[in-house]
Amino acid sequence: MAEKFDNLEEQLEKFIENIRQLGIIVSDFQPSSQAGLNQKLNSMITGLQDVDKCRQQLHDINVPLEVFEYIDQGRNPQLYTKECLERALAKNEQVKGKIDTLKKFKGLLIHELSKVFPEEMSKYRAIRCEDHLST
Repeated sequence: MAEKFDNLEEQLEKFIENIRQLGIIVSDFQPSSQAGLNQKLNSMITGLQDVDKCRQQLHDINVPLEVFEYIDQGRNPQLYTKECLERALAKNEQVKGKIDTLKKFKGLLIHELSKVFPEEMSKYRAIRCEDHLST
């Protein structure tokens, strides 16, 4: 799998270098440099075709759109993964806190209901015990 990415990276680096050289030729264009410009344009087209060939090898890779937003903002795309994990951890702790609170509430509620409705709560416990044994 890494070989596919290495190939794509190599093709993109060649393409970027070709575009950089093309920019130099265009910025200081002289009629005598037309042949070099044409050669670089053809190389650019070939480079795009090479990148497209790499695309076919990586058709099963999905990249979240947020990663492209990070890149557009000039941020390191690896921060996306780090921040996703941090958000997931924070959400996990938040949900765990809610679960713990609900368990405490359930325990207190059963305790208080047992004081007020002892017969009904003993029936409830018997039913709950049967449900737990059957599942």
